[in-house]
Amino acid sequence: MADFSKQWCEINDPECPHDFDIMEEHSKLETGYSIGIICEGFGILGIAKGHSNEVLVAVDYPEDDGYVHWIEYDKFIEDYLKRFNTE
Repeated sequence: MADFSKQWCEINDPECPHDFDIMEEHSKLETGYSIGIICEGFGILGIAKGHSNEVLVAVDYPEDDGYVHWIEYDKFIEDYLKRFNTE
């Protein structure tokens, strides 16, 4: 069964009940730690708290031989909105 974050639901389907909140999960982490949690909507594989407490999300880029990239959440959302034109 697919899991969707509160943030994805707010952007794409406000009537869809969310399974978890990215910011809430981030707040539970200690600095420098991550959790594997999947948001099918965004394609996120995990959440981390960076060394400056920034919110990081793990994204798989198949064109990069399947390597996972950690991206700041705000940049990820900015790119997502541009790519899917959901503003």
